Parts: sequence; structure tokens; C-alpha cells
Amino acid sequence: MKIIAFVGMPASGKSEASKVVREMGIDVINMGDVIREEVKRRGLEPTDANTGAVANDLRAKEGMNAVAIRCIPKIRQAGDGVVVVDGVRGIAEVKLFKEEFGDEFSLIFLNTPLEMRFERVRQRKRSDDDMNSPEDLKRRDERELKWGLPEAIEAADITIDNTSTLSDLRDKIRTTLESLNGNR
Repeated sequence: MKIIAFVGMPASGKSEASKVVREMGIDVINMGDVIREEVKRRGLEPTDANTGAVANDLRAKEGMNAVAIRCIPKIRQAGDGVVVVDGVRGIAEVKLFKEEFGDEFSLIFLNTPLEMRFERVRQRKRSDDDMNSPEDLKRRDERELKWGLPEAIEAADITIDNTSTLSDLRDKIRTTLESLNGNR
């Protein structure tokens, strides 16, 4: 089993990269979905504030790798081929995945500047993207930085600069995954 994970700041292109992966016929486990499922289970509205509070609560009560722990059974269930994990948020998650999957785990950092990320947040209109200014996105960044995101980014095996077109990102993702998968 080969595990490839995406890490990056909010709205850096992880979801778009995952769309490409799905088109390639590769299973994707979305770490944010684990949080959104918990928000729903708790009967909360899926706002940024609620999603962030639940993410913080899970990490405080179950450990900084709580979301990764909940993802591992989903990864194993996906089969023994290639699985992509969308949305690593901290170094504790990276360490757990490396312990669990060893050399079969690769981490890709999607690097995108704040201004571009804010424009993407405004365009995608997800329920947890209730942000009206770049300062709102900075606050979300600050929350995620506390989870060990800088260290996770530093641990990345590959960096993809997502500063051009969507088509360019899609090409970079395909090329990178084909390289990691041995032209699967």
C-alpha cells in the first residue's frame, strides 16, 4: 500500500489536487471530512467557527493525531493500492502516518500565497469558508499553525508551487503522482 498525503495552508489547492487524484482512479481520504462528520454528529452548523472548535476539541481530548487515527481504518479499507490523504494539518499526523506506513508514505506540500488562497475561498463558497477578508483567513491559518502545520510542511518530501492556473496545478499533480506511483 502506497500512501500519498497533501499538506498545505487552507485553500492551498488540496481539494483540487484530490479531484485530479480521483480522476486518476485513486482513492482519497479527506481528513477535513472526519472533522465535518464530527461537527454533524454533534448537531452543529458546519461553520468555520464550529469546524475549528471541533478540530481543536478532538486534538485536546484525543491527541494532536486524533484525526489521523480516525483516518487509518478508512485508509486500510480503501485497499492495498495507492491511497491519497487530503489535508494533513500537523506534524503529529505525519509522524503517525510514517509509523503506520513507513517508507510507503509520501507527503506533498502545496504552496500558495495568502492572497491567492483568499480569492479561492471566496470562489469555492464551502460552508466552513465564512470569511470576508484576508484577516479572517489569517485567523484560520493561525489556528491551524498551532496544530504543528509548519513542522508538517517542513517534513514534506515534495513541494508543488500552486501559483499559476488550475490547469497547471492539475498537470503538476498528475506528473507527481505518476512519478511516485511508478506510472501506475
